[in-house]
Amino acid sequence: MKISVSDVEHIARLARLGLGDEEKKIYGAQLNGILDYVDKLNELDTADVEPTSHVIPIKNVFREDVPGTSLSREEALGNAPQAADGFYRVPKIIE
Repeated sequence: MKISVSDVEHIARLARLGLGDEEKKIYGAQLNGILDYVDKLNELDTADVEPTSHVIPIKNVFREDVPGTSLSREEALGNAPQAADGFYRVPKIIE
């Protein structure tokens, strides 16, 4: 399948791109090169190749979610730079 100048114009119009005549020829040649390469790849026999979404196997590395007891308020506030009335004290950021 070859890309014509009218195809490039149509694609440019869909993408809302303003292309000059020279650019249309350049992009047409580049798109034809891409399609030629895809045709070359389609010649490969991939019947015995399993479909993959990743090149290397991926597994979940998260631990099991096990319910446990929560920290007490005192423990949670223990490392806070400033605490007041059982809450974290932070600098005012709104004037």
